[in-house]
Amino acid sequence: MARTKEFNEDQALDKAVEIFWHKGYNGTSAQDLVTHLGLSRSSLYDTFGDKQQLFTKSLQRYQQQAQNAVKELLENSENVKETLQAIFKQAVIESLEDRITKGCFMVNSSVELAMHDEEIAKIVKSNSQTMEEVFTNAVKKGQEAGHISKQLDAKVLARFIFNNYSGIRVLARTGEKDKQVYDDIVKAVFSVL
Repeated sequence: MARTKEFNEDQALDKAVEIFWHKGYNGTSAQDLVTHLGLSRSSLYDTFGDKQQLFTKSLQRYQQQAQNAVKELLENSENVKETLQAIFKQAVIESLEDRITKGCFMVNSSVELAMHDEEIAKIVKSNSQTMEEVFTNAVKKGQEAGHISKQLDAKVLARFIFNNYSGIRVLARTGEKDKQVYDDIVKAVFSVL
């Protein structure tokens, strides 16, 4: 008779996201996972497979949650430019307040693994394509409302926005704590819009 699981898989994945986000794939040991998730090795491996499979599932969970949050904000926005500014402002606040300089889990995974891991590269590429589409739709909405300049194509602006947003997350990972540096970046981004 099969044993029933005594833990919530989604909560375990959220904990896996935390540890992988903080330490990266290569910096996270099997013991780190056991300790942080509060599971035995057998429960961990029976449920999620090996470390690689757990990392992949964690990254996919993070991707879905992050995309949904941004998409919902932008789709429900009455002023897309202001909402984009709020998204950037929040990224700056998180970057300045982050004592462990974790940056963005997707960006970190891209830098650490995408070049060497085909499955992770596919997730990163899919994330970029989805976010480009989300930002393109938002920019079009902002352009139609007259809040965003029509001087550049919506897709061009979306790529520019997403690249700079990702860049802020990379900068955070370096430990940059000078608010003026972030403010200058955000000011330049929004001068284009």
